[in-house]
Amino acid sequence: MELWPDILIAAFLVIGGFFGLVGSYGLIKLPNPMTRLHAPTKATTLGVGGVLIASMLSALFDRGVLSLHELLITLFLLLTAPITAHFIAKTHLHQNVRREDLPDTGTGAPWASESDRDTTARQRREDA
Repeated sequence: MELWPDILIAAFLVIGGFFGLVGSYGLIKLPNPMTRLHAPTKATTLGVGGVLIASMLSALFDRGVLSLHELLITLFLLLTAPITAHFIAKTHLHQNVRREDLPDTGTGAPWASESDRDTTARQRREDA
């Protein structure tokens, strides 16, 4: 194998490792759940993407085969990371923010995380 493919693969591994490290550090050091949410969903997705690109390039240069498994894994991560972040954010809002503190939706409809049953249960807990 020539030198330039090895350098390219190593570069993607280093980039992937860097983003993974930044995402992990952000998950530990950011102050609250809503800011902590961005570290694993953004940075570590890029980190895993860099490693998967390096794996694809390695298969291409070593065996001459374009491996599509890595593309499928990347697509899965790009689709599921935002959905996971959305669920975590909704759960945080639902558990930690009172209905009165939520801004107006601008549509006249209530927030999706608030139903009549949830509001009644929350009011009972606050009254107790």
